This record gives sequence, C-alpha cells and structure tokens, in this order.
Amino acid sequence: MQPSFIEIRGARENNLKNVNLRIPRGGITVFTGVSGSGKSSIAFETIGAEAQRQLNETFTTFVQNFLPRAKKPDADAIENLSTAIVIDQKKIGGNSRSTVGTITDIYSLVRLLFSRAGQPYAGYSNAFSFNDPAGMCPACNGLGRRVEANQQMLFDKSRSLNAGGITFSAFAVGTWYWNQYANSGLFDLDKKLEEYSEQEWQTLLHGKEPEGVIEKFNRLYIKRDTSALAESTISNLDRYLAYAPCDVCHGARLNAAALNCRINGHNIAEYAAMEINELIRHIGLINDPVAVTLAPAIAERLQHMIDIGLEYLSLDRETTSLSGGESQRIKMVRHLGSSLTETIYIFDEPSIGLHPRDVHRLNEMLRKLCDKGNTLLVVEHDPEVIKTADHIVDVGPHAGTRGGEIVYEGTVEGLLKAPTLTGQYMNRALPLKENCRTASGSIHITGASLHNLKNVEVHIPTGIFTVVTGVAGSGKSSLINGELLTRCPEAISIDQSAVSTNIRSNPATYTGIMDDIRRLFAKANNVSVSLFSYNSKGACPDCEGLGFIYTDLAFMEAIRTPCETCGGKRFSREVLDYKLKGKSISDVLEMTVHQALHFFDKKELKKRLQAIHDVGLDYLTLGQPLSTLSGGECQRIKLAGELHKQGSIYVLDEPTTGLHMSDVGHLLAIIDHLVDGGNSVIVIEHNVDVIRNADWVIDMGPEGGRKGGEVVFEGRPADLLHAPGSLTGQYLRTH
Repeated sequence: MQPSFIEIRGARENNLKNVNLRIPRGGITVFTGVSGSGKSSIAFETIGAEAQRQLNETFTTFVQNFLPRAKKPDADAIENLSTAIVIDQKKIGGNSRSTVGTITDIYSLVRLLFSRAGQPYAGYSNAFSFNDPAGMCPACNGLGRRVEANQQMLFDKSRSLNAGGITFSAFAVGTWYWNQYANSGLFDLDKKLEEYSEQEWQTLLHGKEPEGVIEKFNRLYIKRDTSALAESTISNLDRYLAYAPCDVCHGARLNAAALNCRINGHNIAEYAAMEINELIRHIGLINDPVAVTLAPAIAERLQHMIDIGLEYLSLDRETTSLSGGESQRIKMVRHLGSSLTETIYIFDEPSIGLHPRDVHRLNEMLRKLCDKGNTLLVVEHDPEVIKTADHIVDVGPHAGTRGGEIVYEGTVEGLLKAPTLTGQYMNRALPLKENCRTASGSIHITGASLHNLKNVEVHIPTGIFTVVTGVAGSGKSSLINGELLTRCPEAISIDQSAVSTNIRSNPATYTGIMDDIRRLFAKANNVSVSLFSYNSKGACPDCEGLGFIYTDLAFMEAIRTPCETCGGKRFSREVLDYKLKGKSISDVLEMTVHQALHFFDKKELKKRLQAIHDVGLDYLTLGQPLSTLSGGECQRIKLAGELHKQGSIYVLDEPTTGLHMSDVGHLLAIIDHLVDGGNSVIVIEHNVDVIRNADWVIDMGPEGGRKGGEVVFEGRPADLLHAPGSLTGQYLRTH
C-alpha cells in the first residue's frame, strides 16, 4: 500500500532547527513564510536533494560520474519519497538555436507533420530542422540572421569628420584609417555628416577608393576571426554590431525546399512565427488523413501553453529571451503531457511574472498535475496560490537564525486564523494611495516599436514613483528595459540576474563592507590589512581560503570535507588569533547583518549595513556565498548597493519576487525614501499592493503578444479603477 505521507525527522539543512514534518502525498502542499525562513531548505535542499540522490544511486558508478552531484541533506530521516522533478525559475538559456518550439518538443511534432502532410514533399522530419544540414539555410547556417555594422552607433551625424563623426576607436581622428578619408580629397572635413549629400554619404559608407567605412569595418571585424583581435577591441565591438535577417531565407532559417513545402498555404516557418493562440486554430483546420493523429497531439500541447498563460509566445521565440517566470511555465508544459504518476513535483514561486488575472490559470494547471496522482510541493507567496493548497506549511517565525521552525501546519482556513505573519497578511491589503506626488518632469518616448510595441508614445514622469503593469507579454519589459534604458543609459537598472557565481564572493565583499572590516581589524591589532582576506595573505595554507578540501573520487561522488587546519573558518590560525571587541574575523563573517549592525560603531559601515537591512536581507550572514542567493535576494542586494545615490533614475524589474506579503511594506518604504531623496523610481510589477501605492501607473495591454503593445492607461491609481479596457483596473476593483 502506498504510504500517505512524506516523513521528515530532524531536518537541519541551512537554518532548519531539527524540523519534523508529515507532508500528505497526492495533494498540493504550499510552503510559505518570510524570505529566508527555510522554505526552500525543506522543499529543495532536503526533499528534492534526497530524492535526486537516491535516484542517482540506482545507476552504476560509471553512469553516476556523468550525473549532477547531489549531497545527502542534513536530516535524521527522510522517508516515503518517490522520484522528484524540480521546476525552478532558472532561465532556460541555451543559444540562438534553442527556441520555444525546440525546448517543448512541439516543433519536432510540427516537423513530422510537414514531412507527412506537406506539399510538395521535401523529405523526412530532419529536412525541416534549422539545426540539421538537411534543412538549414546554407547562407546563414540556420541562424536566420547575419551580422553587420550598426550604422547608428558607428557614426555621430551631428559631428564632422574632424570632430569625430566616426565613433569607433580604430577610426578616431588622427588614426591611420581616419587619415585615409581625410586625405582622399572627397570629403569636407568640417561639414557635419548629417549635411552630406546622398552621394557623399554613400561614398563614405561604401566607396571603392578609399574603401568605405562599412566595407572596411566588415572586413576587419566581422569577416575576420575575432580570436586574432585584442580583448579590449572585442569587448568594445558588440555595441557596434547589428543583426539583420538573412538575405536568402529572410529570417526563416530554412532552405528553399523546406520553405516551398506547405500545408493549407503556409510553410513551417510561418507556422513557427504565429502566436500559439493563432497556430492552434490553423492546426485545427488540417484534415489530411495522414495527420489524423499528429494534428490533435500538436493541438493538445499548444492548448497546455494557452492554459498556462503563454498564448502570446511563438514557436520560433528564442529561449534566451524568456523571463524566469516564462521559463518555469515552459518547463511545466513539458510535464503536463507526461503520463507519470506518483511523482513529486517541486515548484519555486510559479506565480512569478503572472498578472493577477492569470493566476487562476496557474492554479488550474497545478490541480490538473496533482489529479494525475502526483504530489506537488510549492514554495509561494501569492495569496491566491496559497488558497488553492490542500495543506499549508508555514515556516518562520522570521528569517535566517530567527527562522527555521514550523509555525503552522494545516488547512488554508486554519492559516487565516493563525497568529503567524502569513496568517495576519493573507487578508490584509494596503490602502489605495490618495496623496500622490507631482512629477518634476517627464521622459518622452515616441515611436517605440521594439518587439510587440505598436509605435507607442508615452510620457514617463520623473521625480515620482511610477509602476508599469499589464499582463504577461503586454510589452512592459520592452518599453522599460528596452526603449527607456536605450534612451537613458545612465539609469540604474536593478534586475534579478545573479550577482556572482563565485564561492568567494559574499555580501560583505559585494557591498564594500569587507574593506572597512579589514581596516578595523588591522588597526586594532597593528598588523597589515591584507592579513584579513582569505583571498590573500590571511588564507588558510591548506584549503587556500575555501574552508573545505575538495576530493575528486573519480567515478564516485566527489566530496567536500571541512578543512581540519582552519575548521572551515578559511583563515590561517595566526589571523584567527587577532580579535576586534573579542571577536575574530571569522566570527564577524558568521554574523547576520542584523547582528553586525549592533556590533560595529563606524558610521559609514553601519550605513551600508543599514541599507542591506532596509531591503529585507538582515538575515543574511556577512560571509554567505552570493552564489546561494535567489533571484529576488540578488535584486535586493544590488538595490542596497545603490540606495545612496541621488538625482538618478532607478528601474526595478518585479522587486517583490521572493518577498513575503509582510515585506512589501518595507520595499515601499525604501522606494519612498529614494523618491523623497530626489530620484525617479520606475517599477515593472504585478503586485496589487505596489500598484495601489504608486504615484503614477502605466498599464500596458490590453492582452499579450500581438494583442498587446499599447498603452491602455496612464494616470493615478484611483483613476485606474475605472479605466475602460484595463485588466489591471478590473482586478483592482474586485480586490
């Protein structure tokens, strides 16, 4: 008989305090609690890690050598596990050959469809693959684009040749290449490039004698092996490059034979370029007897994409352009068609990137996956997702060393009455802002047409707090991260990309606090500052400052063992003997930000610690590797490093990611502090409490993809409530 609970006894991974849990199998269990409370330590690093480790051990040692390493979690017992599939927010990544169609395997089925039902016959399935020589365009090798010089970056038309009208450093005034144009007698060196006649301009670009700037640039930097170029030139080169559709396939990636093969008048590239909700309609029109099983199979997978809120994507969309939330939902789609049962699925905030209007779709998908006989473990902060759970595990009461305990277990109804932070905030909403600030000016954007933007014109206010919202795929990121940042390169953009993957980087080194700490220790002990760095003279000689010894056991799992010389403290014994107020440098790095604030007296150091505290990361230890931080934590530590600036434009991309409901108020206080200090803050966000507290709202839509890309509303939050055609306004009214 199948056990009805996953049993955990004595879990101590990270900050967990000897946790005991019985998690029901066959249902949806949501783990909630403040950031850093220990939710992920239970779901991912205890249950997920042990399930993966035990599965790996079923393979031979030879095969295990090729599998990802999974260490045994720190727990007394973990019982009644089954195979676990982790669906996280890590971007799918890949390269320009990886698309939504290839990653979901839907494109493979479409290729098979064309090989059977397409006319005229072009070959087997691989004849429609842009990654196979049998199908790829011979001119661009299946990439669909060619690289060329970016004329807008290469020239400053407001200048003359004498004033540096050619901006690339190799063509700077007085250089060998510049002299070829200056001494040719063909150009007026003091005439602005914008005043050139068409003939003069074409001679400068494409002339034969001297060789045109574009031709020379292509020959020197595009058609040449870049490994022969200096590293400084390569790093500077990218901004001077532009990508244009291939002249032969016009971006379709495929050869002529594949593109000439059609079904109902459309070739495979046209199918791949359609948005999912349009493509499914075309697939439904196919009535060829040879496609009787294939067409419904493709339609079923496309429907999964629609159900999860990704109907605005197309199969030819490159995976590198997907957000973390879109990546996670794509991974979900791959499992919805699976017939596996009694599997454990572990999700990391699947609501990320979803407009409140679409959260019900996510809940339906989670329930569908559960109803197949699977167990779902979901780490989540969104109240609407929490309410769909069969079982709640609330972790807390706070973060870091003040967390790691189970503060509530039970039903949603019980949580609403529980005295925990989650229980208190489940039905609490911040009020609608009434006293909105007045803008000091505006950034005028016209003709914005990046991705799906439809020639958008918008005034983004300065000196106040602006929220840009709209459903997934509506054009928010294209407008702000694309168009705005291109026009305002001086803006401080704070996203969720990793701060560092280096195990030697930590909050103290990243924020510059470590420099002050080293100086304080050096002064107190009258020794060299470099002694207090585990990357320099102070490193333990045996582990070289890592704190552990890494032993490669060839075909067996490699092991990390704490360094016996320093006991995992990373510093030499000599350095550990030096003290500051009774604490060693290692003791200080083990302090949380909260503890360090009370330990140090130096004003500048306390100011930086306070900034980390203010962004809700006071539970981090000063020495915690940055590679262990989540996307939301990475964004907040970047924000902490930028809080001191004034008169700047701040752009934040979904800063509530990973934030508990109780912490949203702290985030809003930080934003208010920035705006009151003379800054402009622009936030891309779906969180209703953040929208309610903006001074100005720009709502994009009305839908995603081709049905989006327009400004639906611009104004104050109170006016958004009654804006016609605004999905965000509708949601605000009902909540």
